[in-house]
Amino acid sequence: MNKSSNATSIPAPQVVWAQRADKVILTVKLESCKEPTVELKDQSLYFKGKGGTNNTDHEVLMELNKEIDTEKSKYLNTGREIVFSLMKKESSQGWWPRLLKDSKKPHYLKTDFDKWRDEDDTDDEAEGGPGGPGGDFNLDQMMAQMGGMGGMGGMGGMGGMGGMGGMPDMPDGEEDSDDEDLPDLQA
Repeated sequence: MNKSSNATSIPAPQVVWAQRADKVILTVKLESCKEPTVELKDQSLYFKGKGGTNNTDHEVLMELNKEIDTEKSKYLNTGREIVFSLMKKESSQGWWPRLLKDSKKPHYLKTDFDKWRDEDDTDDEAEGGPGGPGGDFNLDQMMAQMGGMGGMGGMGGMGGMGGMGGMPDMPDGEEDSDDEDLPDLQA
């Protein structure tokens, strides 16, 4: 088993993390990981899965800096990555000085600057959508959006591209003025 402080023959997947006062957002970057093994404990997260470009095994055990609430914590496998929303226990809320108990930073762990918030960020900066610049992260909202992806079903209101109907000055079936005959190219 890969601990956060030493490596074994099974490589750790790339992991990025960010935090809020009430939760840690952790993303395991492992494409095509079908059925990962995940064990959440009060102060640790164990992950094992097969995936990536070579469809190889990846494993990591992270001993967390402080306690999490395993009952309220969730994760979502998007097919490209596994996103965890680890809710901090009441006694652990606030800003952790680092993710892991060990102060030595492992090679596989990086900061997710797209989702990161600092203690002094204002509520105005937290608007703008999940995970986007200035956006807050909401795993429930992300899961609901992913639920509508089967056959692109959740894309209501987008309409079809049939004849580009609804475009001003381009009614269905009429040619655009740019479609007129052009002279032949000369050699």
